[in-house]
Amino acid sequence: MKSLSFSGLRNHVSSLIMGSDFFTPETFDEVCRVLDGYVTIGGNTIDTAFIYCGGKSEQAIGMWMEERKNRDQINVWTKGAHPNQDGARVNRAAIYEELMISLERLRTDRTDLYALHRDDPSVPVGVILEALNEHVEAGRIGIFGASNWTTTRLEEANHYAKEHGLRGFSFSSPNLSLAKAIEPYWQDCISIDEESLSWYERSQLPILSWSAQARGFFTGRYTPEDRSNADLVRVFYDDANWERYRRAEQLGVEKGYTTIQIALAYVLNQPFSSGAIIGARNDEELKSCLEATELVLTPEEIRWLDLRS
Repeated sequence: MKSLSFSGLRNHVSSLIMGSDFFTPETFDEVCRVLDGYVTIGGNTIDTAFIYCGGKSEQAIGMWMEERKNRDQINVWTKGAHPNQDGARVNRAAIYEELMISLERLRTDRTDLYALHRDDPSVPVGVILEALNEHVEAGRIGIFGASNWTTTRLEEANHYAKEHGLRGFSFSSPNLSLAKAIEPYWQDCISIDEESLSWYERSQLPILSWSAQARGFFTGRYTPEDRSNADLVRVFYDDANWERYRRAEQLGVEKGYTTIQIALAYVLNQPFSSGAIIGARNDEELKSCLEATELVLTPEEIRWLDLRS
C-alpha cells in the first residue's frame, strides 16, 4: 500500500487509515476481525478520538495492540479537545487531561499522531502550539495536526511556529471528498471547497481526510429520488454532486473500477500528500479500498470529476 512520510514518526503512514468510531470492548471480536484484515492489506494507522464511543474506541484499540503485541508496527492517531457540555476545550489543561486519559485507555505511553478535534479561534495559536510542543518534547506525541481548522488558522499557526522555532502542524484533517458538503455534517466541521483546495496545493500541507467516501454517497445505494437518509440528503444532495457521481460512474466504467473506488482515488490523487480514513467492516470492502489506492488519476481527470473542466 502507498504511504505518507512524516518527520518525527518511526513508521510511514499508510494511505488508508482505519476509522474506529464503532469500536468497543463489547464488540472486540469484530474489532479484531476488522483490524486484522486491515493490517493484512498493508494498513498500519488507526484513527480514534477521546470522545469516540465514550472512550471505548481507544480501549478496544489498546486491547487489540496488547493482544497482538504489535504496538511498534502500528501508528496510533487520537484526537482531543472536542467541545463538551461546558464549552470549548482547546486549552493547555484540557489537552493534557484528555491526552493522559487517552494514553491510559490505549495502553501505551505515546500517540504517534495527535490532532485537535476542533478549533477555538478565541485562543491564540501560540498558546496552543506551545502546549502541543511540550507533549512532543516529553515523548507523548510524535507529530500533531489539526482536525476541522480553517486554512486561515492553519496558516497563522504554522507561521507562528516558524517564527518562534516550534514544531507546527504536520497535517490537517478536514473532510475532503469528491462530493462537496452543502452544510457541515457535524457542527463546526470543515469540508474542503475549491478555494481551500487551492490553499493546500500551494502550502503542500498533507490532508488525512475524514468521510473521504462521502459517507456512502458513491456506493450506488442512493439516488436523487431516494431521500431516506436525512443526513446524506442534507449534506450532499444537490445537482452538482449528482453530476460528480455520474462522472465518477462513467470514469469507473472506462477504467474497470466501481464508482466508490473512483471517489476514493480522487482523494488519494491530489497534487499534495493525502490519506483517507476508511470505515471498511469486511474483507470485500477492504479489498475495494486497497484496489482504489492502485488507481492513478491524471490532473485532468481530477479536475473533470470535480466539475472544474
